[in-house]
Amino acid sequence: MMNLITVNDLSKAFGDVQALDRIHLEVNRGEILGFIGPNGAGKSTAIRVLLGILKADSGQATIFGKDVWSDAVEIHKRVAYVPGDVNLWPNMTGGEVIDLFIELRGGQKNGRRDELIERFKLDPSKKCRTYSKGNRQKVALVAAFSVEADLYILDEPTSGLDPLMEKVFHDCIMEAKEKGSSVLLSSHILSEVERLCDTIAIIRDGSIIESGTLEDMRHLTRTQFYIETKDPLFGLETLEGVHNPDKQKAGYVFQADTEKIDAVMRHITPFGIVKLESMPPKLEDVFMRHYEGSGGEG
Repeated sequence: MMNLITVNDLSKAFGDVQALDRIHLEVNRGEILGFIGPNGAGKSTAIRVLLGILKADSGQATIFGKDVWSDAVEIHKRVAYVPGDVNLWPNMTGGEVIDLFIELRGGQKNGRRDELIERFKLDPSKKCRTYSKGNRQKVALVAAFSVEADLYILDEPTSGLDPLMEKVFHDCIMEAKEKGSSVLLSSHILSEVERLCDTIAIIRDGSIIESGTLEDMRHLTRTQFYIETKDPLFGLETLEGVHNPDKQKAGYVFQADTEKIDAVMRHITPFGIVKLESMPPKLEDVFMRHYEGSGGEG
């Protein structure tokens, strides 16, 4: 697969603050990368470097094989960007802003624009100064998806949207992927990343601390079990790999490290398993395991 984004050893400091510390990232054609981390972890700084807004101190970053700083103008012709806090011209209407963005990207007013305005339930006749934060986000999202792009860079794009509009956004992302576009999605909404993304990169204190598919990261998580046995179950509290065992009226609820599940099941089986329920590990578990004791926000 062709890499649309390639980042190697990228660093950026603001005075004594190391915002990015030799990070590596890759986004392939037709792939959605979830870029997650708490506020202040370095997500937005990395995106601003990719957009050519900030110049990196060292390292290399390319999009479509072009340098993100020196070739920014050429890159932007094929990229759509939505920030997490959209500022618009207060005296223009939402529709006028959308049309301006479409024209700036070389497109023309089209049926896709009108379809997206309807799907996002946006009134394009209102002045932007009257819009709520959610409606300002809708303007940016409609403009971004009205003209096809090879790459969408989205920095907390659903900030301010209600759950129904988040669903519309998710549909737009998947439609873009089906057309072969790639997406870099920065978010702290873990359920959103888990639902949409093919690969994940976790950033903490300016460093990428884990990346890969969610399946690749399952080793970092614990699976939750509920179990009932024919005979009274004992010894679970001291079993290696078992966490937070809680005796219920009819059985036990506990968590088990993925690599210890086989040993845990061998311990339980002789007691006669009557009922067994398991909940697969989620991205939130991966995230929280990384941030336990780190002092990170979020």
